[in-house]
Amino acid sequence: MRAIRSSLLIGAAVIIALCSVAPAAAARAAHIIVGGWRPIKDVKDPHIQELGGWSPAKDVSDPHIQELGSWAVAEHTRQANDGLRFGKVISAQEQQIVDGVNYKLFLDAADASGDVANYGALVHEQERTNTRELTAFARAPAK
Repeated sequence: MRAIRSSLLIGAAVIIALCSVAPAAAARAAHIIVGGWRPIKDVKDPHIQELGGWSPAKDVSDPHIQELGSWAVAEHTRQANDGLRFGKVISAQEQQIVDGVNYKLFLDAADASGDVANYGALVHEQERTNTRELTAFARAPAK
C-alpha cells in the first residue's frame, strides 16, 4: 500500500514538474516551427503577401480576369445606363479574403460616342455562392 502511495506521489510530482517546464520550453521552441509552419523572417519580402494585402493577379490575359472586367462594365452599365462598352483589362490585383476574393481591375472601356477611357473597378467574387458584387466603378483620372 505504501509503495502504491509513494509511486502515485512521485508520479504526481513528475507531472507537476513537467507541466511547469513544458510551457517555457514550448515558448522557446515556438519560434522554430509551429504546427509544421516556419515563421516569416521578413514581411517586406516581395514573395510574401501581408495579410489583407493586394497582390498582382497571376496573368492579366487570363480569361477569368478578362471576363471579370467585362462583367464589371456590364454591371456598371446596367446600374448607370450610360452605354459603356468593355475593351480589355489592362492590369489587375487580387486580395484573398476569408469568404471570397476582391479584385482591383484597371480597364479600357468605350462610351456611347466611341471615346475610349480608362476605368477602375472593384469586384468581390465569392465562388462558394457563385456570386459577384461590383463594389466600386469610376473613370480613372487622365494622366
